[in-house]
Amino acid sequence: MKNYIFIIFLCLIFTSCKKELSFDNETFEEKSTIPCKNDCPNITIEIPVAKNKKIVADSINKKVFAVIKEIVYFGEDSTKVNDYKSLAKSFIASYEEMHKKFPQDTFGWEGKIKGDVEFASEQIINIKIDHYTFTGGAHGYQGFRSLLFDKNTGKSIFIEDLFKNEKEFKAFAEKEFRLKYHIPEKANINATGLMFENDTFQLPQNIFYTSEGLLLYYNSYEAASYADGPKEILFSYDKVGKYLRFK
Repeated sequence: MKNYIFIIFLCLIFTSCKKELSFDNETFEEKSTIPCKNDCPNITIEIPVAKNKKIVADSINKKVFAVIKEIVYFGEDSTKVNDYKSLAKSFIASYEEMHKKFPQDTFGWEGKIKGDVEFASEQIINIKIDHYTFTGGAHGYQGFRSLLFDKNTGKSIFIEDLFKNEKEFKAFAEKEFRLKYHIPEKANINATGLMFENDTFQLPQNIFYTSEGLLLYYNSYEAASYADGPKEILFSYDKVGKYLRFK
């Protein structure tokens, strides 16, 4: 009897280990209850939620939620917001609170968050967050966030973890960036109107693994003005494979 129970236990473990990590898209929407005719405040969050491998999935889901919360939460006590439904409600609540204080000056807030599994291999998962928020002013803000994960552990992979030698890759990337954007080799990196901090080339905050290659993506304000828009440069894996830790 004991042997039989032990065999069943082993089978359960084996079955659990064989489960593949998967993602299901989930959508959360909220609208303001304050009467309006045009530009009614609303928020939509559409996000891939990791399933099956619990420890790995939990790690990925917690990181994705934390990043989206950072983008759309405007309240004072973030501890009250611990899921997407309450996060969407808090966005609308922040608008309604502002509207009560400044009813004539408050324009319709809007939030659009869309996440996708941009890339997946045996080693790495890349989730892309396309986000747009408008909370008043001349224009809203749109951008992309790249979230990289170790597929086997669910732990975040940071930019410094991507490269065998970050300094060497950075030198290579700057040379290619200058060629693409017509910046003379000996000139200041900001000579043509870019806005790199301290006049020094930096890798972007967001690097994407894509089916075409490794994408370096600079959101608006990261390397150039809002009017100049985002900057990007794509490298084939054949060209940058020697620099990468993850293939």
